[in-house]
Formats: sequence, structure tokens, C-alpha cells
Amino acid sequence: MPLKNRIVMAPMTRTRNSEGDIPNALMATYYGQRASAGLIVAEATDVSPSSKGYALTPGIYADVQRQGWRLVTDEVHRNKGTIFLQIWHVGRMAHSSLMPNGEAPWGVTEQRAEHSDVFAHDADGKLGYIRAGKPRRLETDEVSALVGTFSLAFAHARQAGFDGVEIHAANGYLFEQFMNSVLNTRTDRYGGARMEDRTRFLLEVVDAAVRELGPGRVGVRLSPFGTFNSLPADPQAEQTLLYLAEQLGRRGVAYMHLVYQLMPSANMESAEFKEHHIDHAVLAKVRAAFPGSIIWCGGFTSREGAQAALDTGLVDLIAFGRPYIANPDLAERLAHGWPLAEADRSTYYTRRGEVGYTDFPAYRADSLAAVAG
Repeated sequence: MPLKNRIVMAPMTRTRNSEGDIPNALMATYYGQRASAGLIVAEATDVSPSSKGYALTPGIYADVQRQGWRLVTDEVHRNKGTIFLQIWHVGRMAHSSLMPNGEAPWGVTEQRAEHSDVFAHDADGKLGYIRAGKPRRLETDEVSALVGTFSLAFAHARQAGFDGVEIHAANGYLFEQFMNSVLNTRTDRYGGARMEDRTRFLLEVVDAAVRELGPGRVGVRLSPFGTFNSLPADPQAEQTLLYLAEQLGRRGVAYMHLVYQLMPSANMESAEFKEHHIDHAVLAKVRAAFPGSIIWCGGFTSREGAQAALDTGLVDLIAFGRPYIANPDLAERLAHGWPLAEADRSTYYTRRGEVGYTDFPAYRADSLAAVAG
């Protein structure tokens, strides 16, 4: 799939969808404004009601949600952009107040994310950050059934007009919970000592995505060596990463989207987004094992830092997160060396509509207004 540049808009939760977790026209405007990116990866989207760990995140499991996403993809394509949908299941990073019928979150084991919060309803019904709930362990047949749930979500994403999907297997959510050799103490075909078993769930879901969308239209996001969301440090992280690089390459996966890790914190709002990257020696091994493209994400905020990363020859595309909030024309600003605007962090996750969301002007519009004044 040809892209117009090597700039990726990273997936970012923005909490602007309508009630019922439905994407809307405001979101279409937001993504359409940023269509000059080589690739947009839309925000993390729930594969089912059980995958919800944060209030006000969109879904892709209901017809009305699929119709809402169609507004987004049509607007991006009208602006000649390319857009993938990031699809996730948060696993144990949830709370009963967000789960169907108030049930417990779904876990690889019954171990709770002791030091991490989710955005949910407290005992008084007020939204805020509260500690993740104690999960129940998924049965083997439930894990297998969840592969089918993802397959249906991939079909919905295709029907909604997305150019592809990104499977969110990073940041301590369900897939990474399965892959972690310390957390995953299961004894069935999805866990235990064998790396092939701990990665089985992810690879079965990847196979389902490739069947639905075709090779070259599936990406996978990974955060090797990460400990975000109370994930224990994994002594087999590098071994798992290189195994996945080989397996994903065999399956025709379009790209690996690699983020080193968010700085540890209780929740996403207080997480630090500093520039951190995978060791070059490890990345070189990934490059040798994986024939697809590699996206590097790790707090990039400038043209110079991104260009230096590309100049290593180890990666193909650079993902920008926060800079895309206040700079809808980020690709043009980087190309011309124009200054970057900064957003008020208090507007990252709000219900204030266009404020801090679609009300940022392009740089050329700013300049013309100044001259006219």
C-alpha cells in the first residue's frame, strides 16, 4: 500500500464519540483535518462490550458504530488519506462498572493490575480514575471464542471503509497479558512455559485479520520491554519479540508498530510521553527477521529526531502522537520547518466537543489571518 510520506498519526483516545460508543461527524472532521499524514491509525476501538476499560471509547461491534466509522473513513478518503483502525481488548484493565451486567473484567489469570487505574464510574456513579477491578480467568473455550469476536470486528472495519486494521498488542492490554511470561501462568494451550502457547492467541487473531482483510492490510502494535499497566518485567521479552517478528512476517503483516513503553504511572492521563526507543541492536534483529515495514513510536516531537531515527535504516515510518493534537497539518509543518503549536493537556480527554479537538487552524491559515489583520 503506497503512502504519501513516512509520517504516521499514532492512535490516541480522545473521548469525543457519541453515547453508545458511536463515532460521529465531529470525529470525521478531526480525522479528515489530519489526512495529510502518510497513515492515520484511528484511536483504540472496543471489539465487544467486554473489552471496554475506559469510558467514552468507541466500538466496532454494532451496526450503528460501523455506520459512524463510515463517516470518518469517507472524510479521510475525500482528503486523499489512508486510515487503519486500531482494535483492542483491554483484558484485566477494566472495572465492573464498565462491563456488561457489572461482571468482572476478563483476565489471563485472576491477578489484578494492582497499581493501575481505569477511567470508569465510581461508587457514586461519577466518572473518574479508579483502580482496575479484580479479573476472572478466561476459560480456554472463551479465549478461542474471542478470536471469532475479533474476526467479526475486522469484517466490520472493512465494511466501514478502513484501509486496514492495527491489532493493539501493547501497553499491558489483553494480548500482552497473554504474552508476558511472568503474568501468564496458565497451563492450557494459551499459556505456560512455551512461548508458542503464550503468543497463540495473538497469532490466531492475526490469522483472522489477514483472512478478512488480506495480506498487507494488517498491522500489529507491540511494546516490548514495557511495564505499563502493572505488567511485570518479562525476562523473555526479546525472545518473544523476535519470534513474533518472524511469525508476523510469514503471515504477510504490513507493519510492526513498536513503542518502547510509556513511563510508569497509575493511569493514561498522568503517563509521561518521553522519547524512549528500543535498543538499536535489538531493533536490527527485528529488521532482519521481519520483511514488512517498521513504525517507530516513542515520544517524537520534532523533524530532527524523526529524521535521525529514519537515518538509522532500522525503521520505515515515524509515529507522532501529541503533536497531532494541535497540528492537524503536522506533515506540512515538518516538511517546511514551520513551528508547532501545543495543545492544552486538560482538553485531551473531555466532552467539550470541538474545543481542543477540531479548533486548531492550519499554519497557512494562521499566517494569512495575521497578514490580513
